[in-house]
This record gives sequence, structure tokens and C-alpha cells, in this order.
Amino acid sequence: MKRSKKSIADKILIYLIIFSAVLLLFLYIFQISFLNIYYESYRTKQLKVIMNDLNKNYNNDNYKQYFEDISLNNDVCIELVVGNKIEYSSSRRNRKCMFRNNRAILQFEENFIITNGEVAKAEITNPNFNNKTLISGKKIADNTYLFVNTSIEPIDDSIKLLKSQFIYIAIIILAMAVIVSYFLSKNLSFQIIKLSKNAKNIGKKGVVFDNNTKILEIDELATTLNNTSLELSKTDELRRELLANVSHDLKTPLTLIKAYAEAAKDIDSNKKVNREKDLDIIIEETNRLTLLVNDILELSKLESNINDINITEFNLYDLVTSIISKFDILTKEGYKFIINSNNNIIVKSDYKKLEQAIYNLVNNAINYIGEDKVVIINIIDNNNTIRVEVIDHGIGIKESDLDLIWNKYYKVDKKHKRNKYGTGVGLSIVKSTMINLGYNYGVLSKEGSGTTFYFEIKK
Repeated sequence: MKRSKKSIADKILIYLIIFSAVLLLFLYIFQISFLNIYYESYRTKQLKVIMNDLNKNYNNDNYKQYFEDISLNNDVCIELVVGNKIEYSSSRRNRKCMFRNNRAILQFEENFIITNGEVAKAEITNPNFNNKTLISGKKIADNTYLFVNTSIEPIDDSIKLLKSQFIYIAIIILAMAVIVSYFLSKNLSFQIIKLSKNAKNIGKKGVVFDNNTKILEIDELATTLNNTSLELSKTDELRRELLANVSHDLKTPLTLIKAYAEAAKDIDSNKKVNREKDLDIIIEETNRLTLLVNDILELSKLESNINDINITEFNLYDLVTSIISKFDILTKEGYKFIINSNNNIIVKSDYKKLEQAIYNLVNNAINYIGEDKVVIINIIDNNNTIRVEVIDHGIGIKESDLDLIWNKYYKVDKKHKRNKYGTGVGLSIVKSTMINLGYNYGVLSKEGSGTTFYFEIKK
């Protein structure tokens, strides 16, 4: 069975009403139900404080006036007994006082004096007013005893008054809870509903989340959604570019394969040279398609972290020279490959992954090479790392594009141009390889001044 979903306005209203009801319940319990108990406890503590105060001031010359003031100001009755003689009593001025005229009090005092008690207290009933009276005794010197009693006034009428007031207080508090919850939920739910509506169009251009609502959590959420929307817009743009570029790279060789296959079919069997030339182009474009598919599969494996890392020890200089040898055909077109390194640079790494990464960096340098047609590979032995740099003197990269060039098929000029070598995902493979191997990598470039790609192998 599905639970019914409630809006934030309903939940705020329910929570505030529950909170108000619990608050009113506590008020009822402590202010009405326990009022008699609380009042009696309060008078008991007050009696103890007064007794200690009287004891401290007994030795003063004018103690009787002090006792009189205490009696009148605190509505208590005081009696001082020295031996069997009453030295002071406030009962003459306070009609509620009862000492010698009450048998229970008289019995309490006689028992206290006979037993030579230090401190004692008792609770008796005042027959004149039919209410409780608390009495306390204390021995303050030899044969000197201090007795204090106070009447606990009936507060039933006060409780009835509080109960009648409580009904109005409860109605007012519940009404205020409803009003507050309405305005609170209206403000909060309006902002959240607004965020929710915009979130349905997240990633689309022009969608902006208001992050100036003066509510911290909503402003932080709006800022996060704005950043997410921006990233999704970039991702969507890259996706469209990727599809366009992959489609272009697939369409061109397929078109060439079809055209040259048809041409080879129509060529006279005696024209063997022309037929072999067309077949060579078909093979070349097929290889290009194979390379593209393999690179995309390799990138997918790297990004999914499903490629195993196989660490071996090998000579990095030998690896670089073997990679450069694959581009020997370009030397006939005036390309130059310069390796600056010692002949013996031993490293521990994944040979195949490093080979593919360096190959892709050289490919990239060839595609964006300068007029001098020079590609430089530096292998620098530092204290803790081996730094590999691949340098070209081409057009360079704008500073705003430096973080984007590692994306699949990202091109600075935004116009699709078929790479001389490679498939357009080379730098993405380099990035994923470096991340998997845990190597520091990057690019240094200035527009119009060439580019340096680098990575550092940990020793």
C-alpha cells in the first residue's frame, strides 16, 4: 500500500500543530496539574531559607524587629523559646499564626525540646482555615529553640482560573501555529516549487536558478543546480560534437572504400597498376576505420578502469625511438623528429600504455605542427621523476581551451578537419592513461607560440 505524499506546506502545518500541542500539554501538566505540589515544595524551601536567615541574625541587638519584618514580609509565623519561656512570638500581629493555641503545634514543640533535637519539620492542619501548615524547628543555642511555620494557602480557585485561561491560550497558540505555518510554508514551498520547475529543464540554455532567496540551504542548492546545469550544457555540446566528428570520421573512409571498390570493379583486368592502387586506398581506409574503432574501445576501457596495469622495467629511450621509427615515412616530406635524452633511461611502468600515450602525443604534434615541421621529444631525468615532453611549434592553444583539449574530439577551431594521423581521441586516451597510472600530466601553450605536452613518471 502506497503512502500518501504530503506537500511541504502540509508537513510544516502538521509539525507546528504537533509542537504546539506538546507545548500546551507540558504547560497544562506543570502549570495546572502539578501546581499544588510545586507550590508546597516552594514554600518548604522558602521556610528553610528563612530559618537559616533568622539563625544568623539572632545575636543582633535588634533581632526582634528583624524577626518582625521577616514575619510580615514573608507571611510566616516565628516563635523563639528560651528554656520554657517564649522570648518572642509574631502570633500577636499575624492572625493566621498558631502556636500555643494549637495542640498539634504545642505537641511538636514539646517533643522537639524534650528530645533536644537539632532540626525537625512537620505538616499539620490549621483548624481555623482548614488548610495545611508547615512547621519547622531548629536548636540555635543551649536551651534556645526557634520555630517557624507557614500556611499553605488553598489555590483551587487559582487552578480553576488558570484552566479557563488555558482554553483561550490553547486556541490562540494553535491559531498562531496555523498562521505561521502558512506564511512559512508559502515562502519555502514557493522557492522549492520554482526550483523544481526549473530543474525539469536543467541543462537547457537560459535556465537559471535563483540563489538570492535569503534562505541558506535553498541558495546553496540553487548554486549547485546552476553549476550542474552549466556542466550538463557543456556535456551536451561535447556530445553533439562527438557524434558529428565520429560520423564524419566514419563517413569519409566508408565513402572512399565504396568509391574505390566500384572503380576497381570497373577497371579493365589488364590495368593491374590502377586496380592495385585503388585496392591500396581501400586497405588504407579500412585500417583507418579499424584504428578508430580500436581507439574508441581502448578509451572506453580506460575510462571504465577495466584495463589491467602491467608494470615492467624497460628503457624509455628505446621505447621513444621505436615509436618515432613508425613515422619514418614523414621524413621524406620534410618532417624532423628530435629526441633529447640519455640513451639509458630505465623506468618501471606499463610498457603498452606508455607506448600508446607517447604515440598519441606525437600524433597530435604532427597534426598541429608548425611550418618548421619539427617535433621535439625531451626525456628529463629529475630527482624523483622522469619527465617526458612532446613539443611542437604550431599555432598554440588559447588559455581558455587548455582544460578542454583533453575531451574527446575537442578542436580549438571548432571546424572539423580530418587528422593527418590519429583518430581524434588521442588526448583523451593520454588523459585516462595518466590517471590510471597515477602520473602528473599537463600542457603548456601560448597562442601562436607552439605547445608542450608533458607527463612525469614516478621513480
